[in-house]
Amino acid sequence: MVHKESFKTWCFRHIMNLFPIYFGTGGKVLYIQNDWKHVTARLKLNIWTRNYVGTIFGGSQFSAADPFFMLMLFHILGKDFIIWDKSGTIHYKKPGKKICKADFVFTDAEIAEIKHQTTLNGKYEFKKQMEWIDADGVVISQIERTLYVATKEFFKNRKSAVVED
Repeated sequence: MVHKESFKTWCFRHIMNLFPIYFGTGGKVLYIQNDWKHVTARLKLNIWTRNYVGTIFGGSQFSAADPFFMLMLFHILGKDFIIWDKSGTIHYKKPGKKICKADFVFTDAEIAEIKHQTTLNGKYEFKKQMEWIDADGVVISQIERTLYVATKEFFKNRKSAVVED
């Protein structure tokens, strides 16, 4: 089932593409599903992304993928949750010389598990992966993010307990 963008996600996408911090990565957001469960981004070889040896700079690959999982969860879960990126790793597979795309996806089952674990324990930490894939279908890099989700109540109590120590 193909979902269309909403006016809100369409606007966010266009603002994100003009936002200097994201624009500087060389990435471009192509699509944000109306329920925020799917985002597609593009990265191509250009003056901002070309490294010394003429391929797509690894830092561009990592930074162009950086914000999405956290942003998606922020919009999916709403204001009752705290969401943070905790860490990230990148594994280079092949040099990138062509236009690459990446899909960032959360399934309904993943969202249900995140909500369940967070509600049960107050917090939940998990890993999520994505890939930059070139026009020939070749994976040029894989990125793994560790995300932290907590209920606002848990986060507030934890924060005040740390301050009191």
